[in-house]
Amino acid sequence: MFSSAKMPAAPAKLEINEEALSDLDVESIELFIGFFKLIGLQKSVGEIYGLLFVSSRALAMDDIVRRLGISLGAASQGLKVLRSVGAVKSVYMPGDRRDHYVADLELSKFASAFIKEELKPRLDRALERIGTMQNLANEMEPEDRSAAEERLERLKHWLERGESVLPWLLKFLVK
Repeated sequence: MFSSAKMPAAPAKLEINEEALSDLDVESIELFIGFFKLIGLQKSVGEIYGLLFVSSRALAMDDIVRRLGISLGAASQGLKVLRSVGAVKSVYMPGDRRDHYVADLELSKFASAFIKEELKPRLDRALERIGTMQNLANEMEPEDRSAAEERLERLKHWLERGESVLPWLLKFLVK
């Protein structure tokens, strides 16, 4: 029933271009990969932000690609996402035509943008979908309708409570 095999080893550390990264870089990258995955963003978004967060200088896209070992497409898409939520900004470097990027260290701005641009619209769409589902439930046979209506009401209540917390959360984050 139980195997006598040893427990698997801890997951391997992030596999990236270690020669170009310090231990601090790697830890920061792993931290932000986990955070960004939690909110549904791609691994490369966390890698890029983690690298820029601890970088003492602005990095060009090709530096990011080389140091992280990611594709140019992944870097471009990741930077686009990060710029759209205000987590990364482009800075001018005299004598260099390439765009260079730095992390915006005001994490409250990122969290606020994420709530306004991602979370709130998703909650709104979910509530709209529940409305559609309630209309569909009204067309069901009476014995099935009652259970569906009760479950949809619970879900709607839960989403409305979550939505009601957002203004408070935004105030808390910008302090």
